[in-house]
Amino acid sequence: MHDCPRERPCPTHDEIRAQLERILSSHEFPSGGRGGAFLKYVTEETLAGRASRLKAYSVAIEVFSRSTGFSQDDPVVRIEAGRLRRVIERYYLIAGKHDPIRIDIPKGGYVPTFNWNDEPKEAVDNEPKRETAAGRVFAWRHSGRTLLAMLGVLSCTALGYYMGVITGPGASGSTTVIPDEPMLVIAPFAGLGEGAEAALYAAGLTEELLTALPRFKEITVFGRETSKALSPGVAASQVREGLGAHYLLAGGVRVGGDKLRVTARLVDTSNGSILWSRSYDEQLNAHELSAIQSDVASKVATAIAQPYGVIAKSLAANPPPDDLGVHDCMLRFYAYREELNPEVHLIARNCLQSAVARFPAYATAWSMLSIIHLDESRFEFNPQSDEAPAMERALGTARRAVSLEPDNTRALQALMTALFFNNEPKEALEVGEKALIANPNDTEFLGELGTRIALSGKWERGADLLDRAIKLNPGGAGYYFGTRALTACMLRDHEMAVRLIRKADLQKFPLFHAVAAVIYSEAGLFAEAKREGEIFMEMRPDYLPNIVAENRKKNLRPQDSMRMIAALRRAGLPVPSATNVEAEFRLSDASDSL
Repeated sequence: MHDCPRERPCPTHDEIRAQLERILSSHEFPSGGRGGAFLKYVTEETLAGRASRLKAYSVAIEVFSRSTGFSQDDPVVRIEAGRLRRVIERYYLIAGKHDPIRIDIPKGGYVPTFNWNDEPKEAVDNEPKRETAAGRVFAWRHSGRTLLAMLGVLSCTALGYYMGVITGPGASGSTTVIPDEPMLVIAPFAGLGEGAEAALYAAGLTEELLTALPRFKEITVFGRETSKALSPGVAASQVREGLGAHYLLAGGVRVGGDKLRVTARLVDTSNGSILWSRSYDEQLNAHELSAIQSDVASKVATAIAQPYGVIAKSLAANPPPDDLGVHDCMLRFYAYREELNPEVHLIARNCLQSAVARFPAYATAWSMLSIIHLDESRFEFNPQSDEAPAMERALGTARRAVSLEPDNTRALQALMTALFFNNEPKEALEVGEKALIANPNDTEFLGELGTRIALSGKWERGADLLDRAIKLNPGGAGYYFGTRALTACMLRDHEMAVRLIRKADLQKFPLFHAVAAVIYSEAGLFAEAKREGEIFMEMRPDYLPNIVAENRKKNLRPQDSMRMIAALRRAGLPVPSATNVEAEFRLSDASDSL
């Protein structure tokens, strides 16, 4: 509890209580919410000698009025503790920097510590305000030591990041600290109208939503206990002040004869504005009730929580003032995935490397960094010659992400893709199929899985998955429109292929132009094919001379690869002759069989 210098006694209980009141009465300490009650409770319990009782369960019951059935699935205590730590840190940086006593709540628990502050107010107030030559020398030496310390911290951070990639979760210190994410609470849906049916259906739909939404790992969803403690008509301001949730999902179910209508709305709790609302009408005699509830919950979850959904767009337009930069990295990652160009790739990589160094237990950031490393190799975006091979880093970071959070969809996507390009396509697709069962509504993952399945030769199944991703997210990544165009081409639907490749329009992405050249050639548009091929050669002059080996890296079947090469040849592009291509494939097959 105390860590006091030997020459000075620890703060007394009265001095600690005085400091507590100083903090709580400061304008730098938020008056709304439960932060004050939280800090006062843990302080008084510790002073009373009951620090051992300070667990999430006791805090939830005493501070947040949870029932005795409180479960660790409800993150309210962890989330509020993180917010309280940031508030305390801000307080001591501004209003409390000269306070005599420092109260902190170290990470990993809820027991506060009470220590003398580094700069007691009296010492600072009495310090002469003049600058001498000796003072300047002292200040320079002091700042020099500070600079060296900062450099040391940065070096250790970089080392921790590198060691984490190579050796796994245990190498970077604590694996329990993760950044705060956008927080959503689901109010119980209301049963509208007379009779018990609507209330019963509403309760079932709420349960389905509490299952579907937590599958999206870029947001935090409050647990069942929190949801059940709310009323269907809870005010957004009450949710914001009481729970600190950024978003409230609410709605109702109305039953009339054989018709059922579900209304849902997503509310920004900072101002009460409705960000999204929708109604769903169903015939009860046409579908089983459980199927209706599951289907509606999936549609709602996908609309608001997917990577390109309502919450992501809201945060991109208005990032939260207390964001630590990690969510910004995610938005940069998804912006990169939409554009696929080296400039945005570099920005996203730098941001994510910083994020995983600060939060080594955050699986989603490791997952995204894995995909960024992979693209460094497969697209030759911003290669780092002084690092381990990009493919090795991609697989290492993906395995780390899965070890931290085995059911994280983005982690499974990263592992699937890294395995695929590390010449393990069978294992890759097995991982992908398991992830699809776990979360069938994540459009970023659906598009990636559809792409991998298509390029492995199952063009129809890949097209079906890509169609699902595009239907659920028509404004999403152009990359998937490009792959869907290629699947249409390989399935000989040339009209659709041409229409889709023109819609994809990824001008800064080199392989876009190669795919476009194949599609236009197969459709008989040879002038357009040649133009796209020439653009591709300017961007990737090394590719066409080695096209057989490059296509093998993508796990294309020999017959599909030869067909694409022939299409480029018909467009007048300098690819190897058909005889040389066939000979190279025969040689590769013979080598693989040894």
